Amino acid sequence: MNKFYLTSAIPYVNSSPHVGHAQEFVYSDVIRRYHKLLGEDVTYLCGADENALKIVQAAEKAGKSTQDFCDIHNQEFLNLADKLNVFFDIWQRATDKKHHFPACQKLWQLCDKNGDIYKKSYTGHYCVGCETFYTPDELDEKGECFEHPGKKLDEVSEENYFFRLSRYQKFLEELILQDKLKVIPQIRKNEALAFIRRGLEDFSISRSRKRAKNWGVPVPGDPGQIIYVWFDALNIYQSGIGFGWDEENYKRLAPQDVMVIGKGILRFHAIYWPAILKSARLELPKELFVHGYLTVDGQKMSKTLGNVVDPIEMIKKYGTDPLRYYLLREIPSYSDGDFSERRFKEIYNADLANGLGNLVARVAKLCDTSGSVHELTSIPRKLKKPVSTNLEKFNFDKALGYIWSSDIKWGLKWLDKDINESKPWQIKDKKLLYLKLHLYVENILDIAYNLQTFLPTTAEKILKQFKGPIIKFQPPLFPRI
Repeated sequence: MNKFYLTSAIPYVNSSPHVGHAQEFVYSDVIRRYHKLLGEDVTYLCGADENALKIVQAAEKAGKSTQDFCDIHNQEFLNLADKLNVFFDIWQRATDKKHHFPACQKLWQLCDKNGDIYKKSYTGHYCVGCETFYTPDELDEKGECFEHPGKKLDEVSEENYFFRLSRYQKFLEELILQDKLKVIPQIRKNEALAFIRRGLEDFSISRSRKRAKNWGVPVPGDPGQIIYVWFDALNIYQSGIGFGWDEENYKRLAPQDVMVIGKGILRFHAIYWPAILKSARLELPKELFVHGYLTVDGQKMSKTLGNVVDPIEMIKKYGTDPLRYYLLREIPSYSDGDFSERRFKEIYNADLANGLGNLVARVAKLCDTSGSVHELTSIPRKLKKPVSTNLEKFNFDKALGYIWSSDIKWGLKWLDKDINESKPWQIKDKKLLYLKLHLYVENILDIAYNLQTFLPTTAEKILKQFKGPIIKFQPPLFPRI
């Protein structure tokens, strides 16, 4: 059995999760379920990025200890995943002193052994939101970070450790150009190459214990320094699977087959992380899927604007699979998309209540009232080729578009149209009626099978309802809003 090791970005637990976190969890869950359907040995890892300066500051503002603060928000992310029907094989926390701390110190020592870590004094502009230093040419016309406009950067002067990223300029360009690390979509690959070709500068991988407020992983051999958040956080992908404490399991699972991230952290995953691994003489990730951001009613999500969408509330109002469907179908996998409750209701009624739910109800009613008995084929069902092809490319919206298609003799809308045109309720010949209904049942089962990765609960209900031999009418899957 082939192994498949999947990771998604490790969220900061400095506040409650929002709908953007739900988007990435769902994307990753679809990939996990797809590779499980292929019969692979899948491990999906995510976790909590807790050793950041902004978490210390948020805890202080909340009047809590940093650890208590992390514990509270860590559980909120786990609760969200549970509500979304997302399963983590491994959830690795950065505050895990038993596994994560020694793993980070080992990674540091391996890079140091190769001569890629050195200490120097430095003055720079630091974005607490991004937890990174920026050069003037990386900022907007106001001298602010593009990810956090309106927030003044801190000017920081200190002596800390740096990683020799400049040493890996040629290596990284060839890695991405030749798709040894495949970056999807092409626009993000081009961005990564452009960043490399501008010239790579060494970057800070520690901060003083004083500025870190004594929070984080200590630098080996230098108690006055704390390992910088990205060197620490990225290593969660390794510490969670045994690096530094269970080498047998680490060797079994490494490297990452696919990394799922948002576009704002491209440089850290496409450039910094491969360089660190190369320095440490460790295996490199194979593929990087970079999705866009969510806006809300056309505006960037912001606590100041008060438009942050709570995914838990959406699930309470509309259900898990409707939220999954909107994020997968309405939001383009490769670019930014907009979250609107008005549009959510439109999509829910059109595609789920009047679409899938109504179709399932119609066919079940016809089977129930006709009393037909359906001995179903024993041939194993498979994902339709366009569905699997789009899943391989992370084109979730296009894969679902195919399932809902009206142009293919199998798609949901095609089947609905055929029922309207054939009018099976008018067929008097029982044999002809049975053949027509049997075709519908087989098509419904194909639709449900192909929906398993996207809408797992709904797919399971349909497969159970239509398994035969007797098919009964049941309450609608999606009551109309």
